Amino acid sequence: MGIIKAKQLVHEYIRRDEEGNVESIQTALDHIDLDVQPGQFIAILGHNGSGKSTLAKHINALLAPTEGSLWVDGKDVTQEENILPVRKTAGMVFQNPDNQIIASVVEEDVGFGPENIGVPTDEIWQRVEESLKSVGMLQYRHHSPNKLSGGQKQRVAIAGVMAMEPKCIVLDEPTAMLDPNGRKEVLHAAHELNQKKGVTILLITHYMEEVVDADYVYVMDKGHVVMQGTPREIFSQVGTLKEHGLDVPQITLLADLLRQSGLDIPLGVLTREELVDAIMKIAG
Repeated sequence: MGIIKAKQLVHEYIRRDEEGNVESIQTALDHIDLDVQPGQFIAILGHNGSGKSTLAKHINALLAPTEGSLWVDGKDVTQEENILPVRKTAGMVFQNPDNQIIASVVEEDVGFGPENIGVPTDEIWQRVEESLKSVGMLQYRHHSPNKLSGGQKQRVAIAGVMAMEPKCIVLDEPTAMLDPNGRKEVLHAAHELNQKKGVTILLITHYMEEVVDADYVYVMDKGHVVMQGTPREIFSQVGTLKEHGLDVPQITLLADLLRQSGLDIPLGVLTREELVDAIMKIAG
């Protein structure tokens, strides 16, 4: 079984009026199937309201399914006794790092989670050092988080989750509030953890450029998984992506326009280098 497996997962929000009567039922997740293997880097793509953040909260057992099943590392998230083990397995990094940073010194903040679950003091400091090193923030261990940039704060938040030693980290729009440099820093940290430590990563985003290096992509719209495949397979379908209100990376779009104008450019170009190579072949 994969580390995360959803089968026909449904989540409904019930809206009530002031008297508590049901006004409407909204389906945020509509029969979702998901199968994530250990060590994969998965991207979940969709615009606001597509259901991707609701899915993230299920994986961390912050929400319970209305119907269907969800297993995290072989544990059923609907069972009360599994909630804590699931949260230890699947760490969560939210959009705003200020909501996750609570201490006045970086190393104390990173050590807070392990201390909470009873990790011995010597091991806590070892984990703090390793986690900060793995996100490139060790030199800031004695700094105040308030003095850090947005990208640095988000990397501290990731280190805080890493110190809990989860098998999987769910990053819920972690770069939405960051500038381009901050976005690069956070994505680099996530890929490093995936490649060097074997941590399974679920990156939830609406930025197309962020999914180019993922192993596999799920595209969500109105609570459904509407597309899935490798980044190249997904970005070969420019028209379908646009139907679901999503743009494509500028390089992919340019390649698509060049192909439509009659040039022999392959489908699913993802990087500038690939486009240059394709044009050089034509020119050659």
